[in-house]
Amino acid sequence: MMIVGIVAVCVVLAILAFFVPRLSRHPERGTQRTLGAGSRAGSKAPGVLGRLFSKPFRSSSKAVGSSGSAGRRARGRMPF
Repeated sequence: MMIVGIVAVCVVLAILAFFVPRLSRHPERGTQRTLGAGSRAGSKAPGVLGRLFSKPFRSSSKAVGSSGSAGRRARGRMPF
């Protein structure tokens, strides 16, 4: 279920970044802040479990950042 949610957030951010690049920064940072909090909470587990629990949040945060930047980059390459 979390995977579907992250994919939906990435798609919405990419579309938002394409149409209104400046306004897409705030939702992107908010999402990354939320995922960062989940990563920090997951890393509190001892040993290998800490890395295992925080990894999905870290990779999701990277995906959110890359989808937002891809939308802004695509907007910058448009000929108009």
